[in-house]
Amino acid sequence: MNRPKARLPRGFRDRGPAEIAAERAVLETVRRVYESYGFSALETPAFEYTDALGKFLPDVDRPNEGVFSLQDDDGQWLSLRYDLTAPLARYVAANFQHLTKPFRRYQLGPVWRNEKPGPGRFREFLQFDADTVGSASPSADAELLMMLADTLEALGLKRGEYIVKLNNRKLLDGVIETAGIRLDDRARRGTVMRAIDKLDRLGIEGVKALLGKGRKDESGDFTKGAELGDEAIGSVLMFVVSKEPIIQNSYEATHSQISYAISKSEIGKVGLSEIDAIHSILRSCGYGNDRIRFDTGIVRGLDYYTGPVFEAQLTFPVQNEAGETVVFGSVAGGGRYDDLVARFTGQQVPATGVSIGVSRLISALASRGLSAASQPLVVVTVMDKADAAASFQTVAELRAAGLRAEAYVGTGKFGDQMKYADRRGAAIAVIEGGDERARGEVTLKDLALGAELAKSVESRAAWTANRQAQFSVRRADLVAEIKKLLSGRS
Repeated sequence: MNRPKARLPRGFRDRGPAEIAAERAVLETVRRVYESYGFSALETPAFEYTDALGKFLPDVDRPNEGVFSLQDDDGQWLSLRYDLTAPLARYVAANFQHLTKPFRRYQLGPVWRNEKPGPGRFREFLQFDADTVGSASPSADAELLMMLADTLEALGLKRGEYIVKLNNRKLLDGVIETAGIRLDDRARRGTVMRAIDKLDRLGIEGVKALLGKGRKDESGDFTKGAELGDEAIGSVLMFVVSKEPIIQNSYEATHSQISYAISKSEIGKVGLSEIDAIHSILRSCGYGNDRIRFDTGIVRGLDYYTGPVFEAQLTFPVQNEAGETVVFGSVAGGGRYDDLVARFTGQQVPATGVSIGVSRLISALASRGLSAASQPLVVVTVMDKADAAASFQTVAELRAAGLRAEAYVGTGKFGDQMKYADRRGAAIAVIEGGDERARGEVTLKDLALGAELAKSVESRAAWTANRQAQFSVRRADLVAEIKKLLSGRS
C-alpha cells in the first residue's frame, strides 16, 4: 500500500492539553476585561471572498499575496482570513444601517497567513481583537490603549514587564512626505513602512538597506527596497531611531523634537495633535509613561492603518530556540483604520482596534510562571473488570463534587493502570478492590507526592516499596480526603 506520511505542513503545529488549558485561562481573563469595558462578542467565518479581504499584508511577495486561497465551484475565489479586522469591515458594511454606532465588538478566532514560517512564527495562530467602529474621537484610541494595559496586568504581568507603545501613521506620512515621496504613491510608501517595521529585527543597517536598493536575507532571498536617496534615508532614520532619547525624555521634549521633524507637513501636524489628545486622556486617567509611551519606532506592518498605531511589548528576557537570551517583544498591536469600511460602501467610517496574539502571549506568561494548568486529574482504577460499574459510580460521585476524574477503560492489569495514571499526569489514583470495599474503605495514592519522592531515590521500584504516599481512608470520606490532598493540606 502507498500510505501517506504522518507529517505536518510547514508552519503548522499540534498542541497538547497543557497549552490548551493555559490558553483557556488566558482567554477567559481577556474576555472578562474586554466585557468590563462594554465590548460585546461577534463571530465571522474563517473564509471570506478574496476581494473582500483586500491586499494589506506586509509580506506581499509571498504566493497569493500572503493568504491561503481556493476557488469555489462557482468560479469565485475564497481565502482564509489573515486577521479579524478585514472581516469586521465587511460585516459592518453589510449591516451598517442596523448597528448601534459606535459599534463595539470583540472577537476570538484563528487566522491564517501564507508567510515564510520560522522559529515561533506559525501560519495558523489565534487572535483576540476588540474594535470600536463609528468614532473618530481620539478617546476611542485611548480607551483601547488603557484596556490593553489593564488586560496584561490582569494576566499577572507587573509594571516594568510590559510597555504599550504608541505612534501615529500620519506622523510617519509627514516624514515620508518630507523625504520626497508622494502620499498617493502607495507602493513606495508601503515599502518604507514595512522597512521601518523591521527595525527591531533587522537593526539600523537592515532598515537602511530596505529604504535604499534592497536587502538579501540569510537564506539568499532578495527584498527590493524603496530606492530612496541618502538624504531621504537619513531623514526617515533620524525620525525612527530618535525613539531612544524619546523614551528617556519627557513628553514635552518628545513633542518639541517631533514638531520640528514634521514642521513642513500638514498631515504630520494632524497626527501630532491626535497624539496630544490621546496623551491627555491617558494621563488624566492615571496611565503614565511606565505603562503607555509614545515611540516613533512603532509602525505596524498592515497597510490599512491610517492614524494612531500601538503595540504591546514585553520587556523581560527569555531564551530563544538557540538558547540565546533575548527580549520577548510584541504580543499585541493595533491602530486606526478609517478607510477600511469605505472599500465596500464608498463612505468613510472611522474605526480603531487592538489585537492580542494569544499564542505568543501564552508562551510569554509561561516563561514567567504565570500560565494556568489543567484542573488536577483523579484516576479511578478498575480492579475487577466484571464490576467496572462500581468504579464508574465512584467517578460520577467525584465529578458531581466538581473534581476532574476518569475511570480506567483499558485492558491492563493493576501495574499497567498505575503506569497509565503516571503518564496521564494524574495527581491521585483511587484504588477500590473487593477487599477495600468489604472494609468500607478506599486506598488513595498521591501520585504528585510520589513523583517528588521518586526524584530522591535510585529507582521507581525503590520508592514503590516504600509507599510513603499511599494510604487508606473511609469510603464515606473519599471526596473530602481528595479535596484535602489537592489543596495541599495534610
